[in-house]
Amino acid sequence: MICTIYSHHIGFDKILESVKNSYPQAVIKISSQNDSQIAEIEIKGGFLSSGSKLTISYREKNQPSYQIPETDECALTGNLRGLYGYVDSLQSKNEKVKSLFLHKIQTLNSEFSISQEKGQTKDLKEFITKLAKDLEAVLFVQPKTVISKSDSQHFLDENLDLLLDANGNCEVENLEVKIKSIYYDNVSAVITEEQKQWKTASEKILQEKGIKINKHLPYIESEDEVQLRSSQEIAQRICILAMTNLVAFSTISSEEAIEYLQAHNLWEFVSPNEKDFLANPTEEKKSHESWKCECIWVLMFALNKIENLGFPDELCSLNDIPEEEYPVGPDKDPNDFINAAFNARSKTEILALNDLYYRLDWACVDARLNGQEMTKVHPGVVYERHYALNWLINYAGAEWDDVTCDT
Repeated sequence: MICTIYSHHIGFDKILESVKNSYPQAVIKISSQNDSQIAEIEIKGGFLSSGSKLTISYREKNQPSYQIPETDECALTGNLRGLYGYVDSLQSKNEKVKSLFLHKIQTLNSEFSISQEKGQTKDLKEFITKLAKDLEAVLFVQPKTVISKSDSQHFLDENLDLLLDANGNCEVENLEVKIKSIYYDNVSAVITEEQKQWKTASEKILQEKGIKINKHLPYIESEDEVQLRSSQEIAQRICILAMTNLVAFSTISSEEAIEYLQAHNLWEFVSPNEKDFLANPTEEKKSHESWKCECIWVLMFALNKIENLGFPDELCSLNDIPEEEYPVGPDKDPNDFINAAFNARSKTEILALNDLYYRLDWACVDARLNGQEMTKVHPGVVYERHYALNWLINYAGAEWDDVTCDT
């Protein structure tokens, strides 16, 4: 193999078009294998040269984006997680470029390898150079090839300049990281001052706590792009979570929870996953569901029923919520809570908090990818609170079971 090319852009057809433009007489055979598309390119030789053969193997993310999603289990996404961890483990003589490179890895949507199967392909360096430039790519290159810049495996930028090798060498001063808006409908054309302020304030908190910061992590959505869940919708979700949480901690049976939710006309709002849990609350499911106390905590905070959310270095305690403020109980009608008048927190306050947990969650994911223990915060607490906040701001329009915590 000569190299693997990674790009934010997708499209096997674009690569084939470049092949045809560079080698118009080539015979191209297309096939598929698992999640990859493969092009075998036979190039005829001239009077004094033998022919050659290239193989290009291409694959892309299930859903193009600007991040490495936690929930996407396609082969390329798994490879990108490994690539991120590998690059992060390398020393670099230019930490700024390395940081940009790590951010660029998160934006990658496609990968294809180029292998010289037979002979020596004419003008191969020029062909790869054009491909890399057109795709704004980064390349993982083997030593001793026509484009190599190091004696060991290494990375090149779109100009085929050395980005990083195993010894930390770097020959560039900058690396562009671009996001194509068609791959993410909510990318803002203009970054507001509030977005900048949220990012600055969050990074200050992380710095004070000694938590790793990714300076190039994007801004979250602006106020104009976000429609918060209504107070009634939030209160309804709290009541359902509170009942499943009681089952998770074996305080009541699942039958009692179902009867309670049905009696108070809440069963239709219970999510499919929650219904599955209540139908068969195994110990494993209970363990998973018990974490939702952190979601209850965040949503109660959003309704201003909790004064201080607290830092996520320890678990919340729902016992700290006064009994009269808690929405469910044997002698309580949860609809009294749902239909109450709330002095809910502002969109600005919720978004500022969402920005903080977005960056905290990135630090937790980064530590996990690199096999490091996160001790400054509790990763489980961070994830559940980020989950609830993303639901609050209607992130990606997802309903409760489908919320993602992309970082």
